Amino acid sequence: MCKVCGDGEHVHDEHDSVQQGRRRVMAMAGASLLAAPVLAAMSPKTAAQEASHGVGKEAFKTRAWAAAGADMRFTPREIERRALRPTDVRIEILYAAICHSDIHTVLGEFGPPGYPVVPGHEIVGRVSAIGDQVTQFKVGDIAGVGCMVDSCGTCENCRDDREQNCLNGATFTYDYPDKVSGGRTYGGYAKAIVVTEHFVFRIPPGANLPGMAPLLCAGITTFSPMQHWKLQPGQRVGVVGLGGLGHMALKLGVARGAEVTVFTTTPGKIADAKRMGAREAVLWSDEASMKRWANHFDLILSTVPESYAVQPFMDLLKLDATLVNVGALGELRVNGLANIFGRKSLAGSLVGGVAETQEVIDYCAARNITAEVEIIRPDQIQEAYRRVLNKDVRYRFVIDMGAA
Repeated sequence: MCKVCGDGEHVHDEHDSVQQGRRRVMAMAGASLLAAPVLAAMSPKTAAQEASHGVGKEAFKTRAWAAAGADMRFTPREIERRALRPTDVRIEILYAAICHSDIHTVLGEFGPPGYPVVPGHEIVGRVSAIGDQVTQFKVGDIAGVGCMVDSCGTCENCRDDREQNCLNGATFTYDYPDKVSGGRTYGGYAKAIVVTEHFVFRIPPGANLPGMAPLLCAGITTFSPMQHWKLQPGQRVGVVGLGGLGHMALKLGVARGAEVTVFTTTPGKIADAKRMGAREAVLWSDEASMKRWANHFDLILSTVPESYAVQPFMDLLKLDATLVNVGALGELRVNGLANIFGRKSLAGSLVGGVAETQEVIDYCAARNITAEVEIIRPDQIQEAYRRVLNKDVRYRFVIDMGAA
């Protein structure tokens, strides 16, 4: 029986060493951008000593903004964060962005929520304390937390840097069973959070912090399929929907040298799409324009958060090309015969693993790519939710936790 993964037949070989090394390299990748090589040289003892300059390591109460029902009304309340374990990092939250998944959760569209819900999985803050075994962070560092806060770490997918596909179930950042406390997880609409080091991301010094927060979900959600389907310069990419995810897909596609076309239902977003680098922007209600793009695209990313008839966009794919759904979690209606004839694929993609998330953070920091955000106070969350549902946001709301 293997002591690492529990598999009676598994043999830990060079692959394991390579993957472990890759995870460590990616965790440190942000450090290479500016002055952080000094941090890499810190010994565990030195890092642990830094914790003495921060807050204590005991369990603590912190202020959060929670929804008690589907009316989307948020009120302040105290929640408890766990005591700092040896591998934990405590972060004082500076900014938390609003993802459409937060709204789905509060409205009960993913199933009955565990009210009160404290959403938020696009989090940026400052490290205020670290456990004795933490080596990649010190007090005062800027750090991020994304969609996951834990996984088994030993299954095949986790060892392959795909914690989001953990075979034993990743622990998501909010409204999810917490294997440590036995309760449910609380997310980033709060003043502080405690997360195991492996799921904390380094935010490069000098970064635009509100603009970086959405990279922890919207950025990695659109970056990961571009990596998996190997998007190359000069290829033709369609982006369906220009919202929080869609505008990041547009920016990332342009940065990779692709020819990006945006499909939107909102006439007022046509100019925005072109300003952000789209070659073309099309209203998908314009049937003549849709027909003009038939059999054109190498890759299409669908970022629409609701179910819809996707076949008109499948028809825009070239032979052997793929449409990747990263938004809708319900049914997507397609025509089997049409897709068989063109050998066209409909696929799905869910965020990315730890290493890939650090990669998109560093990729964007090096190219000055950030989300376009509107900063709000915690007492404006309910209004922001309503505006998102009315498509009235350009393009991500970010909550300033210092404004509370």
